[in-house]
Amino acid sequence: MRKSILMLLSVLVIASMLVSACGGAAPAPAAPAQEAAPAEAAPAEAAPAEAAAPAASGDRVQVRWFIGLGTGADAQQIPVEEEIVKRFNESQDRIELVMEVVPNVSARDTLATQIASGNGPDIIGPVGWDGSNSFYGQYLDLAPYMMNFDAEGLDPALINMYQTETGAQVGLPFLVFPAVTYYQKEMFDEAGLNYPPASYGEKYVMPDGTEVDWNWATVEEIAKILTVDANGNDATSPDFDKSNIVQYGFSFQWQTDLRYIGSYLGGAAPLAGDDGKTATVPESWVEAWKWWHNAMWGDTPIAPSGPVLAAPEFQPSGFASERVALSVAPSWYTCCIADAGETWDLGVMPTNAEGVVNSRMDADTFRILKDTKNPDEAYEVLSYLLGDAAVELATIYGGMPARLSQQQAFFDAKKEQFPFVTNWDAIVQGLAHPDVPSAEAYMPNYNEARDRVTQLETLVMNEATIDLDAEAATLQADLQSIFDRAQ
Repeated sequence: MRKSILMLLSVLVIASMLVSACGGAAPAPAAPAQEAAPAEAAPAEAAPAEAAAPAASGDRVQVRWFIGLGTGADAQQIPVEEEIVKRFNESQDRIELVMEVVPNVSARDTLATQIASGNGPDIIGPVGWDGSNSFYGQYLDLAPYMMNFDAEGLDPALINMYQTETGAQVGLPFLVFPAVTYYQKEMFDEAGLNYPPASYGEKYVMPDGTEVDWNWATVEEIAKILTVDANGNDATSPDFDKSNIVQYGFSFQWQTDLRYIGSYLGGAAPLAGDDGKTATVPESWVEAWKWWHNAMWGDTPIAPSGPVLAAPEFQPSGFASERVALSVAPSWYTCCIADAGETWDLGVMPTNAEGVVNSRMDADTFRILKDTKNPDEAYEVLSYLLGDAAVELATIYGGMPARLSQQQAFFDAKKEQFPFVTNWDAIVQGLAHPDVPSAEAYMPNYNEARDRVTQLETLVMNEATIDLDAEAATLQADLQSIFDRAQ
């Protein structure tokens, strides 16, 4: 990277324009500090919305599949989803499955409007806890339709995970997404660094041969070596120019929600407290947020900030732009990594200072809205998506199937898609390190509470100077008021 940077300095402006052109429409320039630039967009935001669903043809019952509340709206995913819909419709003559794709950035509001107007879809998904919590209490209890449900190869705990406090079965296991580290081998090679450990419990070997724990302190140390300015100086050099960084050592790839940062660095905890209604911002999370803010805005930045991630040269995403050496993301990020080159691989997550792995595991499934007019037909479609179509969908969504019998086919497809990746086992190992409770655990008045957390996330990503102790105290007070309004 250093050699390439020095050779390209004379055409830097032209190269930037070319990157912008290749990455699709360039986003607006970074806003000034007082107008906080947005955090990095998720992949679905760039996908166009599909046309309004057509009326059901003939005597078929129309089942509407709403895509975009979670993953699924990326341009690389839509053709496969369309083919799956086509196959289902050709396989029988009673149901017409129609997909509606909405960009993730507007999916929540679009779905809320549809439901409020009495025109909600039948099925939504795939969607994780965060997206589904926005419509908590509005899902169909599947138990009456599950007389012939085949639970073979499914961990009972995964089935129970979708039961509400009242015992309603509002979902069934589909995909799991353990977090892993993604790294660019060429960048590590050029820096003279060994790759991240492939298995939990392994030590990291520093350039001088010493073995150290693979923890966040080690990540920070090697990220400084991997962060490079336009003159080829890394962040450990006294000549390093932090105002002209062209390669960053680390990022949380589409994981900048402060609940995620808190869980990764400070350990899983509920913002709604153990009783589900008392706002609680753990001190370990505040320290995690400080670490993350310093990583972007400190004297030696190692991670791209919000304005940096909005720049054309960091599209379509930080890691995929090949300007970030090491990133953390759940396995679903393999859905959108085609632009990251062919030298990346997977490693395991770092530990905290005490040797504990604080990781995350997303889980996506499909939900049927309780107001559907066609529950039997919707459940038939659900069974198809979780059955015959599951492996194909898992491949484009980047998730490991929850059903054991489908996992080998998933990894075979991934190996064919990315033959240069050697350590898919990092995903399997990640199953042992979920965040319990989930970083996306339900909170009272969920949408408003989530939006309030996002306000602070925007501040952290875009403001160089913040009193995070004061901001955390204000957040806790605001969340309590939001929770109380839900009583």
